[in-house]
Amino acid sequence: MSNDDLHPDRSNHHDLHPYMIECAAEAARVARGVRATQLDDPTHCPDWDVRAMVNHWVLYTSHGLEHRALREQLSEELTARDFTADPDWAKAYAAQLDRAVAAWADPAVWEGEVDLGMAKMPADELAAMIIKELAVHGWDVATATGQEYRVSDGAARLVFDVVEKHGALYRQYDGFADPVPVPDDAPVFERALASSGRDPRQQAMSELDH
Repeated sequence: MSNDDLHPDRSNHHDLHPYMIECAAEAARVARGVRATQLDDPTHCPDWDVRAMVNHWVLYTSHGLEHRALREQLSEELTARDFTADPDWAKAYAAQLDRAVAAWADPAVWEGEVDLGMAKMPADELAAMIIKELAVHGWDVATATGQEYRVSDGAARLVFDVVEKHGALYRQYDGFADPVPVPDDAPVFERALASSGRDPRQQAMSELDH
């Protein structure tokens, strides 16, 4: 196993759950900072405006996160829902994040595998990937709406490890673009973003006074 793989001491409930709590709280904070007038603004992801990004973010990092813990599949109603149609979507997202994080509080949930429909994955590895989604898409939304997504060094390292380990898989399904070059001594979260095809030095696409 290379240094870029998930570190063994992070692959359990005790080590990963605090990062889930941290990244969920930061995602909720960023969501509250999104103004209704910004939902049609562009993001760094081609063909995705803020509304589309938020809907993807809310679906998979809150509803999806809880459903994976419960070993349930997402319903067609949820996958088709426009969460932003609710003026209080950010408040609802925060509440759903709380439920999802609570569902992963049981150490037993981190054991075994999760059936994704077409494949199965170890629960702890899937949880790490969703934490990555919280942070990376949180950065997408924050950057598109004139905000900053902040993570601790530990959470940033976890995100970097997941991006490095699963980058080829994400690119296979157009989830990541080609890596963006950054200095070797760049902060680890910037390196994670760059490895996922995002330019961490690119300025926000939405002006603060929009």
